[in-house]
Amino acid sequence: MEELSVVIISFNEEKQIGRCLDSVRDIAGEIIVVDSFSTDRTREICLQHGVRFYEHTFEGYSEQKNFANSLARFDYILSLDADEALDAGLVQSIQNAAQAFDCDAYFMNRMVNYCGSWIRHGSWYPDRKVRLFRKQKARWEGLIHESLILAEGSKTGTLQGDILHYSYDSIESHIAQFDKFTTLSAREMFLEGKKAGILKLYFSPLSSFIKGFFFRLGFLDGHYGVLICFVNAFATYLKYAKLRHLRDEKSGN
Repeated sequence: MEELSVVIISFNEEKQIGRCLDSVRDIAGEIIVVDSFSTDRTREICLQHGVRFYEHTFEGYSEQKNFANSLARFDYILSLDADEALDAGLVQSIQNAAQAFDCDAYFMNRMVNYCGSWIRHGSWYPDRKVRLFRKQKARWEGLIHESLILAEGSKTGTLQGDILHYSYDSIESHIAQFDKFTTLSAREMFLEGKKAGILKLYFSPLSSFIKGFFFRLGFLDGHYGVLICFVNAFATYLKYAKLRHLRDEKSGN
């Protein structure tokens, strides 16, 4: 069985990180946590789990994750966030793959826990991610929503099971998060010279809702599934509205 480095970045994750660490203990040759100087019990909990714990100034998600990856001793890395954990099916799939890794990177699904309910439809599931990869074949890029970029010609596979994402424990935290990220997204698009025309401003939110609610069956997740469809649509609108405002400010309108 090939050894695997589990790599996690953290900041004030005392409520989440213990569950994440427990979920990977049977597959990890080592666990590396790179922390942005937490002020809660994150460090204490990590040291209790025997991880290699580092503190590093946060300069962006991609930069932090690439730094963390550089500390890995083994060729293959499993990259997780502190509010994520592996279900039993995914643990078994990784154990099977690690008998002799035959791909450079592996896709897996991620399922969100929203206010205590699992979201199994809509635009949030299956949220396919590459999280297991050969260290030399991948690098994180992106200012806000970091993406793992694979080297050209990389061979990929798919693992069964889910990453469990404990994302929002309240509607208020969801709204606060999308307000923050839509501001950051608008600024990034503004710097890239993008525009928010009428079609983007009004039809993109409508398209988001139709896709999530009807085509991806978001309504099957009940009240929270419907809520997510509406919030996603409004977040899409807000992102372009903020971009339009930035461009208006620049032009003096």
